[in-house]
Amino acid sequence: MSQPSTAPVTVLVVDDSKLARAVALRLVRQLRPDWALREASNADEALAMVAGEPIDVALLDFNMPGKDGLALAEELRAGRPAMPIAVISANIQDEVIARARQLDAAFLAKPLTGEALAGFLSGASLRLRRSAP
Repeated sequence: MSQPSTAPVTVLVVDDSKLARAVALRLVRQLRPDWALREASNADEALAMVAGEPIDVALLDFNMPGKDGLALAEELRAGRPAMPIAVISANIQDEVIARARQLDAAFLAKPLTGEALAGFLSGASLRLRRSAP
């Protein structure tokens, strides 16, 4: 059992589609019921949230109005080099996947499946444990 002083892992789900956010949040809740969840509908909301509270893991939609998920991943990566980030998109192009990898972000295809997300979250969990003080 973990000590009560350990803060829960906080996952931020960013997607301009309320339905897609709901699906991602539900899957995270099923896979990691002890993790805290936050949501944002665009990059600016997400950046404001990250500036104001501890966010440990980010799930970012690629195709959003304004800044896309890769631009957001790049900004998050600059401030949080160790943060596990996944870019989620139905737009499965080599270029998008390659850019995500350059940013040290995972690429997950839409529609998001529990299996794909479980793999990313267990990797994220390991990475967070390794970077813990």
